[in-house]
Amino acid sequence: MREYLLTLCITAAVTYLLTGPVRKFAIVAGAMPEIRARDVHREPTPRLGGIAMFFGLCAGLLVADHLTNLNEVFEKSNEPRALLSGAALIWLIGVLDDKFEIDALIKLGGQMIAAGVMVVQGLTILWIPVPGVGTVALTQWQGTLLTVALVVITINAVNFVDGLDGLAAGMVCIAAAAFFMYAYRIWYSYGIEAAAPATLFAAILMGMCLGFLPHNMHPARIFMGDSGSMLIGLVLAAGAISVTGQVDPDVMKLFSGSERNTVHQMVPVYIPLLMPLTIIAIPAADLILAIVRRTWRGQSPFAADRGHLHHRLLEIGHSHSRAVLIMYFFSALIAFGALAYSVNSASMWIVLSVVFLSAIGLILLLMPRFTPRAPRWAERFVPPRYRRRRAVAAERTPAADEAEERIPVAVGVSGVNGATAVGPRSRAR
Repeated sequence: MREYLLTLCITAAVTYLLTGPVRKFAIVAGAMPEIRARDVHREPTPRLGGIAMFFGLCAGLLVADHLTNLNEVFEKSNEPRALLSGAALIWLIGVLDDKFEIDALIKLGGQMIAAGVMVVQGLTILWIPVPGVGTVALTQWQGTLLTVALVVITINAVNFVDGLDGLAAGMVCIAAAAFFMYAYRIWYSYGIEAAAPATLFAAILMGMCLGFLPHNMHPARIFMGDSGSMLIGLVLAAGAISVTGQVDPDVMKLFSGSERNTVHQMVPVYIPLLMPLTIIAIPAADLILAIVRRTWRGQSPFAADRGHLHHRLLEIGHSHSRAVLIMYFFSALIAFGALAYSVNSASMWIVLSVVFLSAIGLILLLMPRFTPRAPRWAERFVPPRYRRRRAVAAERTPAADEAEERIPVAVGVSGVNGATAVGPRSRAR
């Protein structure tokens, strides 16, 4: 575990330290597109944040290759090299798109090529566990098509959800944390070394997102762009493919006892089939709704609009930060709920907890105007918007109130000839 934490911290540190210089480079390179109709930010913001994230990925893999225990992942498996090859290709396509706005079909073709490169180097789905049937082996073409489809869907799901400051990086970080805990348990609890690459990928992905988030939280100083969103989508898909298609579920049956225990122990066998879907549940739902919505209107599925889930949260009255936190909440609920169920599927408390937290989430969705207030003892540690009004009003001094009374109320009153009278407040601007 310590070596994973070290890899995670180094990846996060490299990503964080490089994001500042990359921001300056993006400004000099002119990677600051004009404000579009679907955008929610008010000022042109540089992109190309994926450059820092890619070098963070490279640093994480380099450090892991020189660690004693993690070095075995590179010696016994070709999956890290396959990931690096596919990531480099998809990152290059994303950088070109951030700068020159390449066609959507060209990006789709690049995504399929990147997935094919990983398949050629061994990162592919070999079999899938089917409940009630067992392990179903796939032919080469079936495995290739399923792998490419999963990679393309995951990349575009993450790319579609990247519409608010810190949204995509935070949601992927939450998914990677849940996936890391699951893969780590499969490796050490069941002794299956084939889960080691997926565990490493999840740790590095968490580091990439955590290192970039401080620069990307609202108001964002830099965007990850397609170079970052497609990159983290590919890394997320690579971990899911590694666990789903490389770990033999039949190995876990050796730990089953009675018939009752067999049912409970076999839950982790089927979770690899569900975990890749749960960690991208919200982005995937947003992707499907966007395709249906655009094709219903007679538009291209790749035509951008303001109908995504995060846009709808803003439309019903939620603030930017609250919309992001709500998306975080439901992502964590789905991902960690599936993780908890894989650990103990017989516990009814897990189901009840998920239902209770879902109800809380629905209440938050229906109360966009509600602003939580911090306790009085914690008011000095939170932003002013979370303090009680009495506390804020107490900070006003009589001198400030008297100065405000002297400012004319009618600042923009039209004169006789149509001229506008400019008051002291307007001249101050």
